[in-house]
Amino acid sequence: MSKMKYDFRSLIVINFVLAIAIFIMIDGNAQSTAKRILLAISKTNHTLAIVDPITLKIIAKIPVGEDPHELVASTDGKTAYVCIYGGGSLHEINIIDLVAQKPVKNIDTRPMFGPHDITFVNAKVWFTAEGSKAIARYDPATDKLDWSMGTGQDRTHMIYVSPDNKRIYTSNVSSGTVSILVDTIMQPGIMAPPNARPREEWIQTIIPTARGSEGFDVSPDGNELWTASSEDGSISIIDVKAKKLATKINANVLGANRLKFTPNGNQVFISSLQNGDLTIYDALSHKEIKKIKTGHGAAGILMDPIGLRAFVACSADNYIAIIDLKTLEIIGHIDVGGMPDGLTWSIQP
Repeated sequence: MSKMKYDFRSLIVINFVLAIAIFIMIDGNAQSTAKRILLAISKTNHTLAIVDPITLKIIAKIPVGEDPHELVASTDGKTAYVCIYGGGSLHEINIIDLVAQKPVKNIDTRPMFGPHDITFVNAKVWFTAEGSKAIARYDPATDKLDWSMGTGQDRTHMIYVSPDNKRIYTSNVSSGTVSILVDTIMQPGIMAPPNARPREEWIQTIIPTARGSEGFDVSPDGNELWTASSEDGSISIIDVKAKKLATKINANVLGANRLKFTPNGNQVFISSLQNGDLTIYDALSHKEIKKIKTGHGAAGILMDPIGLRAFVACSADNYIAIIDLKTLEIIGHIDVGGMPDGLTWSIQP
């Protein structure tokens, strides 16, 4: 009898502990969501808007340079970096304090001209320098450009850096190619000083796609890179491990600007700056699922990491369209200023 009482009481304690754990997990997720903010660029207003993703209200607007395009937030959520592009002629990255909500300083990227796309990996800022046919890296700790590499390709535009920063992918719009760069990490040679560090030795593979290949994304499993051409509307799918073109889809997504996988990797969204269509493809079957008319011209795409929504910057319509990922319907709009373009997330400290 006493043993039965003991088992019953133990069961009550276990259930109580599980209930607390579930509550903490749910509450923790809610807090995590609440701390996540959406950052959006307005090219007309020259501002970075901070948006609450729950209420969709504008928290603040911060001034940036004269031709802002893409942006990224630091991992700690304290800083944003905004590329000032100028069609490849300018040479500036704006640093924004997201906590104080104000500009901090500008990085002069010369001799790297036309910074366009940007990402933050392993505490460093990586960006394309379209006007210099190159990619480069900025180290916030030393406040210096500490590495660069030429691609030799025309309009090196968008960039992806692997989490271990040993692989870089870029789209080269006018050359109609994608570059895959791999760091082989060469060890010091015999003639090197005894304490010399291994040097970066990047090897580039150039893969022909189609002229106008601009927006691209890497599948969540890391196996494929999809890019769409604004000129012929085709989608090129690259096997990144084999470093070769796997297949091409005659998708007719003319004016293709940006391309993004959904968080689960099942679908691919392609925006058109030419006609405002958002074309959705099945990632496995390579078949078109749906076209959504977002307005007159769609650009940047940002996926909600919890898989509920997609945000599409409709530059020609001066709003951001919100897409429900389950119904694939437009469920709202956000006004962040004229010609919205670059979008990113920031996790606040």
